Amino acid sequence: EWTRCQEAMAAAVRDLAVLREKAAREAGEAEAAIFDAHQMIIQDPETEADLQGAIKAGASAEAAVETIFAGEVEKFEALDDPYFRERAADFADVARRLLRRLLGIEEVSLTALDRPAVLVARDLLPSETAQLDRTLVRGFCTARGGPLSHTAILARSLGLPAVVGLGEELLDLAEEEPLIVDGTAGLVLAGADEQERAAYRQRAAASAERRAAALINCREPAVTRDGRRVEIGANIGLPGEEAAALEAGAEGIGLLRTEFLFAGRQTAPAEEEQVRAYRPIFAALGERPVIARTLDIGGDKPAAFLDIPREDNPFLGWRAIRIGLAQPDLLKSQLRALLRAGVGGNLKIMFPMIAVVAEMAAARELCRQAQAELLEEGLAAAADVEIGAMIEVPSAALLADHLAGHADFFSIGSNDLTQYTLAADRGNPAVAALFDALDPAVLRLIDRVIRAGHAAGIWVGLCGELAGDPLAIPLLLGLGLDEFSMGAAAVPAAKALIRKLSLAEAEALAREALDQPSAAAVRDQVYAWLAARELTGWVD
Repeated sequence: EWTRCQEAMAAAVRDLAVLREKAAREAGEAEAAIFDAHQMIIQDPETEADLQGAIKAGASAEAAVETIFAGEVEKFEALDDPYFRERAADFADVARRLLRRLLGIEEVSLTALDRPAVLVARDLLPSETAQLDRTLVRGFCTARGGPLSHTAILARSLGLPAVVGLGEELLDLAEEEPLIVDGTAGLVLAGADEQERAAYRQRAAASAERRAAALINCREPAVTRDGRRVEIGANIGLPGEEAAALEAGAEGIGLLRTEFLFAGRQTAPAEEEQVRAYRPIFAALGERPVIARTLDIGGDKPAAFLDIPREDNPFLGWRAIRIGLAQPDLLKSQLRALLRAGVGGNLKIMFPMIAVVAEMAAARELCRQAQAELLEEGLAAAADVEIGAMIEVPSAALLADHLAGHADFFSIGSNDLTQYTLAADRGNPAVAALFDALDPAVLRLIDRVIRAGHAAGIWVGLCGELAGDPLAIPLLLGLGLDEFSMGAAAVPAAKALIRKLSLAEAEALAREALDQPSAAAVRDQVYAWLAARELTGWVD
């Protein structure tokens, strides 16, 4: 059984190499890296040991694959961070590939269409999405999935309109039903009349024209009409994604999520393993900045190697920097690895979920100790590393003037800042209507942080989803934000929009927004402002 399992794993790796080549040819090297990650999952020594252990305990090869990968899927689906929760689909994809090999089942082909169509499915795996015939598949919609899944990422890279997570009622649609897939608004329209279809055809043509123009100029800086330049970075969470960031015109990595090395493991990665994982990212970025967030896990993001008791309020519990300071050896190991990997690059380090000044001071001291230890051991360490505080908790925003004395920069995590400010769990559909980062309460905190940072002479960035929102960009620009970091796919359009704006006009807009009574009022105000400048195409 173990021999059968090994043969299936080897065959799956060969399959993925073929798929990777196709993805690189059609979607680009960055998207092809998704299948490098799938190969890494199969070749992971811990996964191999778990499979072998299950087989030695009496399981068949099929049962071992089913059990071990189901456990990994469950672990990732339990994570709060939507980015890492979506990685469950990658494990499910690999498991299905291995099981097909073991059972001798031919892979389902999605390339046999004979005419243009919209694909409707319960879910699509990344490998299935990569095989879609773009000349015939006009778009797709799924009952399950999320916007941060590799399936959704691939759809954006392939230029396919897609709406995911629509619910099981989607599957009640009849064959041959004419559909409009509006990926921008997240809508699927059935039974549209000819007038609606004509309007969408016109919008699609205009959108394609804007995207093409934005992509052509994506490496140009983001400079407003009146000369204000801001930095545009990208958020990444896996090795290889830096290629997509650079391809899209990102000027650096504004958020490197380091959890990819820790999630779903029984033991924490050793320092050497971390160094090997980080180095290619710094090599690819060269002199461009890489802002690495230290381990943001625990509480609502369980980690098997941490003995974290069950908490009634995990969002308010033991997580992120609180774990790092309680287990300094764990945090120091990560800091040492980053400092070693960042030699010759432009490393910046930021600490997540800082709530009080003492946490930032202690974290900075731990970084200083890590640097000193490396030098004493004769190991090269990055020098002149900027140390930043992530502003995700209202207390940190309110104390920003004091925190600035212990930080070289601030990076606002708008997702957590929004949920903590409005007391609305971003993953709870019952309060989803409350979760809006354009709420004036959130904007006032962002304004306070930017003003405090600038008064202390430090720069301020934002690395939440808000940074790439076309409705938010004029407001953040007007509030004085120095650095925007977003998903790579949003970079070209964000840069293009900023080039069409005036800082002076954006400042006036932002001041008015702070006095609005609700998020809805802010949205209406910004939309009207964009409409007056004939810029609503960026948000429609």
